[in-house]
Amino acid sequence: MMYKPFYSLKESPFNITSDPFFFFASSRHQEAFAHLQYGIESRKGIIVVTGEIGTGKTTLCRTLLNRLDDKIKTALILNPNFSDLQLLQMIIRDLGIDCPAKGNKLDLVGAITYFLIKQSCQGNNVAVVIDECQNLNVRQLEQIRLLSNLETEKEKLLQIILVGQPELLKKLQDQGLRQLNQRVAVRYHILPLDKNEIAGYINHRLKTAGGDPKLKFTPDAVDMIYSYSGGTPRLINILCDRALLAGFVGNTFSITTDVIRQSAKEVLLTV
Repeated sequence: MMYKPFYSLKESPFNITSDPFFFFASSRHQEAFAHLQYGIESRKGIIVVTGEIGTGKTTLCRTLLNRLDDKIKTALILNPNFSDLQLLQMIIRDLGIDCPAKGNKLDLVGAITYFLIKQSCQGNNVAVVIDECQNLNVRQLEQIRLLSNLETEKEKLLQIILVGQPELLKKLQDQGLRQLNQRVAVRYHILPLDKNEIAGYINHRLKTAGGDPKLKFTPDAVDMIYSYSGGTPRLINILCDRALLAGFVGNTFSITTDVIRQSAKEVLLTV
């Protein structure tokens, strides 16, 4: 970013990528993190986390995977555009399981089962995070249910975290998925940031990026950012990024309501 040297920033503070380095532990994200950690460590099987677009679901999951105990083996599936067979292949690849590249579904499930039993015998746990699950069809979700059947007499061998937009909740109400829905042991819906968390969120990202202490968003500007974004982190990032560019062009370290108002017009945010 051209404004980075002007503000003495080591990194761009308001990128919209899912970077755990910038994870902000809002009250909602702390609750979601606790639900995920509990579900995985207690071997609850299927966990569902939902939230609107841009509320930080993927960043939360990446942060979680980075902080889990070494005895929890993990896989992260980001692309939902796959068949039920490809889902198994992606899980195998991410977990580093040895399996013939052209194995059929029975071979793949067998390889996963053997891996899970081996990990359990070693005192390990296994968790698979699947993002953008609102795009999965009934057949793919049914394959996930079958994987969740892998268990001992006392515990689930595989913890499956389904992450998606609110449409996922509606999809799980489908009559054909009632068995899967009944197996969901932990659920959490992430809401946008509260108004009183916006300043903390912005300052956290600026501090994490190593910016000049003189760089400030005025209190009125922060209130206006909330009005335009509704507390959605991705929209806050888009607006603040444009505001820093405007501040650089205007040679100022003070981001005011005038800067925010003009930036909102440029990124097509309205109230």
